[in-house]
Amino acid sequence: MENPFKQIDTPLREVPPELKAKVMSDIAMAKLIMELAALFSYNIGHVIETVINKRDKK
Repeated sequence: MENPFKQIDTPLREVPPELKAKVMSDIAMAKLIMELAALFSYNIGHVIETVINKRDKK
């Protein structure tokens, strides 16, 4: 059985450009979806904090 920890010390290999482009595209799409979700959802922590602050001032 080969020791898998021997591979840790080997130099890194270059990633194919088409694979790198696909990964970067997927990351950009995931970031866009996360930003859209944040835009159309409530920040519950902020809502609770605002309600508590307004109740304390009254």
